[in-house]
Amino acid sequence: MKPAYLVPAVLLALGALQGCATRESQQQLQDASMALQSVSEEPQILQDAPKDVMRAGESLDRAKRFADYWGSAEDVIHYAYLSKRYSEIARQHSEQLQNQRRATQLNMERERLREAVQQARILDMQHQGRWLEDQMVSLAAAETDRGLVMTLGDVLFRPSSAELGSSANRTLLKVVHFLQLNPKRRVRIEGYTDNRGDKAENLALSKARAQAVGEFMQSLGVDAGRIEVVGYGEQYRVAENASARGRAQNRRVEILFSDEQGRLSSPR
Repeated sequence: MKPAYLVPAVLLALGALQGCATRESQQQLQDASMALQSVSEEPQILQDAPKDVMRAGESLDRAKRFADYWGSAEDVIHYAYLSKRYSEIARQHSEQLQNQRRATQLNMERERLREAVQQARILDMQHQGRWLEDQMVSLAAAETDRGLVMTLGDVLFRPSSAELGSSANRTLLKVVHFLQLNPKRRVRIEGYTDNRGDKAENLALSKARAQAVGEFMQSLGVDAGRIEVVGYGEQYRVAENASARGRAQNRRVEILFSDEQGRLSSPR
């Protein structure tokens, strides 16, 4: 038989353990509630993953019911954890579906552009070639000492990214038309940035943006051998970097066109 003085000590220890478990269960309940509230406030998640959100709610309700009973902290923690995981799964499921939808939309847009290129080739080649020459000059293409240059502004890309936005499609489609109708011509795609941030990162971004333009052209049928890609980073600015307007002008991609025999000027 245990000494009588040990009984209070044992009870105190049990009480302390129960207190720790209760605090942990309350924290888990709070975390699960916040996670469920977060996904429930996003209509897209509710639309994409209704079953996962519903399971998160059901698990949280069970956890709350167990919280009313003494000695059930383990069950509270278990169901609160399940609720939180279902909320996380709902968000991940929704993000996955959104990425799939974006990819499908992009593929449909690329296919539409390929069809547009094919239809353009059916037109009278000489007439279409003259029309595209005029269009290129009107689209900020300028005759320089390096040759005919078209400038693509920063707005065609997502901020601080090499991912092309949908607004780039129309402009680049005209370039692809021109190259399809002038099979001997080649292009050099040059990327530039402003002087903010790390020089090495700017150089990498300028090359990645130029590469994205080149890959887009290739996806519409332009042979890779007709495309050169180079990144110059902060070099060769066209405006002062002291103002937002000047920096925006420096963040650009330039497409340099060869002559009719495919001769490009020397790189910078």
